[in-house]
Amino acid sequence: MINALAVFCGSSSGINPIYIEESKRLGELLADQKRTLVYGGAQVGCMGAIADQVLEKGGHVLGVIPKRLKRVEVAHNHLDELYVVDTMHERKAKMAELADAFVALPGGAGTLEEWFEVFTWAQLGYHQKPCAILNVNGFYDPLLSMIDHTIEQGFMNPAYKKMILFASSPEDLLQQLDDYQPTYLSKWSES
Repeated sequence: MINALAVFCGSSSGINPIYIEESKRLGELLADQKRTLVYGGAQVGCMGAIADQVLEKGGHVLGVIPKRLKRVEVAHNHLDELYVVDTMHERKAKMAELADAFVALPGGAGTLEEWFEVFTWAQLGYHQKPCAILNVNGFYDPLLSMIDHTIEQGFMNPAYKKMILFASSPEDLLQQLDDYQPTYLSKWSES
């Protein structure tokens, strides 16, 4: 079972209430299943919604936030542990260290950047942790099309897409994470 789940998601709520609802639903399941949430440490948007739900249900939450964003993203003051780091690079490294798996919920450029970095690390063999996308309300459909486009244009091996777990519900997401079998495909032959 995946114990610690790093969740990358928006510090905004989005325009559709389903983004907050599904963040809360995932948070509830994490708490119910005694899994730890590792996230960006904010109390606003989807980030705050998932953390609040885990905490409300008696679960365990670890936040990681850079000093510069502590006020901007309004750091959550009720976490089990809040790591305050100097840079975004340190934030991502700490989250990767603490997590057994990575999930993107709806969010903006920061969410995409954070998730794509850990996915790239998986492609390059730096870790064998699952990388998943919770495709709430079809939010990531355009991204899936873009991934297909990169494959069609010869910039991505089709096998790398198979490394990505896609789910439309939190329940399916957690089951896929638990069933995950790591694979590594060498991008270049080692000589």
